[in-house]
Amino acid sequence: MKKLEKGSSKLLNAWAFYDWANSVYPLVISSAVFPIFFESLFSDRSHYIDVFGLTLKNSALISFVTAAAFLLVAFISPLLSGIADYVGNKKSFMKFFCYMGALSCMGLYWFSLENIYIGLFFYFFGLIGFWGSLVFYNSYLPDIAFPEQQDKISAKGYSLGYIGSVILLIVNLAMIMKPDLFAITGTSGEAAMKAMRYSFVMVGVWWILFSQYTYYFLPKGNNNADQKVTKDVIFNGFKELKKVWALLEDNISLKRYLGSFFVYSMAVQTVMIIATYFGAQEIAWSSKEESTTGLIICILVIQLVAVLGAVFTSRASAKFGNIPTLIFINCVWVVFCALAFFITLPIHFYAMAGLAGLVMGGIQSLSRSTYSKLLPETEDTASFFSFYDVSEKIGIVIGMCVYGIIDQITGSPRFAIVFLGVFFVTGVILLKRVPKQKMAN
Repeated sequence: MKKLEKGSSKLLNAWAFYDWANSVYPLVISSAVFPIFFESLFSDRSHYIDVFGLTLKNSALISFVTAAAFLLVAFISPLLSGIADYVGNKKSFMKFFCYMGALSCMGLYWFSLENIYIGLFFYFFGLIGFWGSLVFYNSYLPDIAFPEQQDKISAKGYSLGYIGSVILLIVNLAMIMKPDLFAITGTSGEAAMKAMRYSFVMVGVWWILFSQYTYYFLPKGNNNADQKVTKDVIFNGFKELKKVWALLEDNISLKRYLGSFFVYSMAVQTVMIIATYFGAQEIAWSSKEESTTGLIICILVIQLVAVLGAVFTSRASAKFGNIPTLIFINCVWVVFCALAFFITLPIHFYAMAGLAGLVMGGIQSLSRSTYSKLLPETEDTASFFSFYDVSEKIGIVIGMCVYGIIDQITGSPRFAIVFLGVFFVTGVILLKRVPKQKMAN
């Protein structure tokens, strides 16, 4: 096949389509179906399990495994970034992590308490595969698109990912709710569990199948194919992070903003990951079926409302400024964490899901754009955003560990959610210390 020219519509669309392929993982596996499945394994027994020589609460266990995976991702991301900027066949690296993640999703089909170590192995490497493939996927953007095209095609990828993941989640919900329509046999509980296992396989198949369109058109890499990957190249990503850290000393606004982002991002990302586990354990659903349906519907509500939240936040920031808007959103999160301690009924959880969606979409989009506006005049934006991404991942590690420890000690995620409110309060205090300056809208 003839190599497509940089900036061609076919090449741009092929790149963006990978979002359609891989976005089913964070929605179906991380947020919706797997948390419900994992909680259901403990429905006829205690929420505690003996694993790794310890007696751990199930939600604390998954928090610690998730933290370990993100810690590894935070470490290997700079390594992979250094290679991605240099190696000639980055597509092979992208495929490797894609197939690792997809096959790990399929492996979750065999997840059971009897085979807990194998199950956690697949969960761990599914997460590594997803985030590892994103490093190379994102590094392709400047290779395939001109600067004036990058914002638009990046947004298109996000849109495709949102649509594709919601479509598959709705299909999975139908399978779980009406298994007989899909020839899934067994009692209602058994059939629902089978449907969830099939959902994991479908995520893997979807991911691999639709990524082929991307791989067919993407170039192998840059023009350094004949050069060897040396020690300096491998550790170049860490050198870039060190350089950014040094530059922060001369940029007080950016340094203080990053400090606030690091703190409140711990809580935001942790709430996103554990929301379904909280709903499954702490809400008084009338039946297991209502619990499953209600939790998935809440995830869909969050997805839909998050888009509106991003739009409203963008307009608010244009009128009131980025930092004041972020301070307000963090205050809303403080209220959210406080209210979470008292919610018990499904209607409460639906209302909280709507509120979470509004502030979740807003804080994520505005945090990244605020960071971009505070960057110094430089062409090396990739290093600054690599620093941003690593900071976010380390924040997730700390947030998940804090949540897991409190959940393990108290036996209830309510106390852990309330404690996360401390991070938002701290975030507000740190945001108020960011020097006022005019930002481009």
